[in-house]
Amino acid sequence: MKLDNVIAERQHKKIYRDGNLVAKVFDESFPKSDILNEALNQARVEETGLNIPKIEEVTKIDGKWAIISDYIEGKTLKELMDENPDKIDEYMNLFVDVQLKILSKKCPLLKRIKDKMQDKISQADLDATTRYELHTRLASMKKHNKVCHGDFNPSNVIITPDGTPYVIDWSHATQGNGAADAARTYLLFMLNGQKDLAEKYIKLYCLKSDTARQYINNWMPIVAASQSVKGNPEERELLLSWANVFDYQ
Repeated sequence: MKLDNVIAERQHKKIYRDGNLVAKVFDESFPKSDILNEALNQARVEETGLNIPKIEEVTKIDGKWAIISDYIEGKTLKELMDENPDKIDEYMNLFVDVQLKILSKKCPLLKRIKDKMQDKISQADLDATTRYELHTRLASMKKHNKVCHGDFNPSNVIITPDGTPYVIDWSHATQGNGAADAARTYLLFMLNGQKDLAEKYIKLYCLKSDTARQYINNWMPIVAASQSVKGNPEERELLLSWANVFDYQ
């Protein structure tokens, strides 16, 4: 596979296109276990029938691990929102509909979101009292087994020329409570400085899913604490401030 057409670049990884395939190539510092887990997550989600790129191969290219999958022609919802601000409501409706379709699926072999967040809270740079409150709140939340994307934002939804939405980047996929996934999407908008979009999104999600805003608010500090462990110093301070359970009573 040729690596001369870079279509995206992220921390520790580059994405190349070669014809109908893309290669996500990871640098040497990226843990092999995380790479293989991402490929396994994607392969498992494929089996749900959702529109996602199919994995073709996991291999090494020039000594670096790479995941080879189908190339999806189209524009991301973020690009479409930026290009057509007058259609924000239309795109946000589609965005929420796609998320709800994901949440309608089950994938029993994915890691449970509660287990993942339990580990992340333990690792968070928070005092013992706050960690205890977060662990207690997490334990009290309802157990569901819905497919949760884990990083659902407009950049990860590609709209093909015929209008079909495809969802990419399944490295954080879990199974569990859909309100946790919604809380994370809300926080991602907020971290991006898009407060108006965050509010538009969460109101629409609550309406379409018949979920109380207060219920999603209960997940906010848990999700913020979990997200703070990712290691982005620009975001960590803000996320840790949101991790205060008493802010969302």
